[in-house]
Amino acid sequence: MLSRTAASLYWLGRYVERADFLARLVEATVRLDALSSRPAGDAAWASALAVSYTEESFAATGQEVGQAEVARFLTYDRSHGGSILWCLDAARNNAKAVRTALTRDAWTAINRAWIVFNGPIGEDADTLGLVEAIKAEARGFEGAVQRMMKNEATWFIQLGAAIERADNTARLIDVKYHLLLPEGERVGGAIDRDQWTTILQTVSAVTAYRWLYSEGLRPSSVIELLLCRGEVPRSLAACVDETVEMLNLLGKRTGFQGEADRMARARLARMQKTRAHEVIVSGLHEYLTAFIRENAMLDAAIARQFRFI
Repeated sequence: MLSRTAASLYWLGRYVERADFLARLVEATVRLDALSSRPAGDAAWASALAVSYTEESFAATGQEVGQAEVARFLTYDRSHGGSILWCLDAARNNAKAVRTALTRDAWTAINRAWIVFNGPIGEDADTLGLVEAIKAEARGFEGAVQRMMKNEATWFIQLGAAIERADNTARLIDVKYHLLLPEGERVGGAIDRDQWTTILQTVSAVTAYRWLYSEGLRPSSVIELLLCRGEVPRSLAACVDETVEMLNLLGKRTGFQGEADRMARARLARMQKTRAHEVIVSGLHEYLTAFIRENAMLDAAIARQFRFI
């Protein structure tokens, strides 16, 4: 496989996963602001900018932080890489470059998602309806990839998705560091529970939490679920394990093994020893910041190992 083909497949997986995450983030913020016992207001939308790393780009627009402004910025604004539309453009361009490596179902899911934003229902659709459509197409693409022949094309897409998903989950958990409780609200109160429930909803883990934890919602248990429980596909543990698995499969098929494999295996070994309560005591924000930085280093190592650049 040509290195540029491998790069396109890898980034296709990343951009589809990122578009899905942004859609979930916008949906969760709308619900947190509108459906909680006390609306979170502008703080919720400022946190959405923080978790998507688009604070500076939004500030450059000169707009005030609010639902309409931030929701549009994270969906339709093509001027930065943190919008759904930008990610769909990038995903479709990468898919076109490797069209013969994809099944009809996989291509159709990407193209249909792109049409949602660029077709007649685009800007006239309500925010929740729009993000639900994007989530549906992302699930369709993921299902199509699972039904593709198990070869390098599938594994590069899944590798890209695993790297992106790990980054997204880490940033989503860290949103609690940015999203402060309103004055007068206590930790463990109604607003705090709404915020943690919204995070679980964003990663489709509400049911998983109820299955795995018999007590009511506790922040420490949510953190453990999203950090250490490999049964949850969007947990850091699951993403780290899948990254190693995909690299092993690609290494055996292509013969390219090296720095990225060593980094991924070392990270998996550390993750298997990670205990949520120890992370909380030592500093959750610091742990997540280090994880995000290491994930970016692994991404760069993958690019070098498979000669993307």
